[in-house]
Amino acid sequence: MLIFLEHLILTAVLLLLVSNLVSGFYVRDFGSALVGALVLGFVNAVVKPLMILLTLPFTVVTFGLFLLVINGLMLWLMAALVSGIRVQGFGSALVGSLVLTLLSLAVELLI
Repeated sequence: MLIFLEHLILTAVLLLLVSNLVSGFYVRDFGSALVGALVLGFVNAVVKPLMILLTLPFTVVTFGLFLLVINGLMLWLMAALVSGIRVQGFGSALVGSLVLTLLSLAVELLI
């Protein structure tokens, strides 16, 4: 349970950092980021595997690069579901998901 809470808080902090780095990606406050991290975890656990399965031919043809598009769509969906987070367009969602992934990877390597 403690690891889940640590991961949730870390993701919320990274969402706030992404909002400062990516134009068109806005997070109102830490509470919104925390709810966004929770919703993003749920979306990644439930919707993302279904999207990967449905778009498997595109993923194979693009050598896995279509997974970046799916990550952007999941971030965009999270922003649509959380009132304190706003993403202006798919481009911002795509760049935001890429930055969030890179920041998460960097934090994992440091820990």
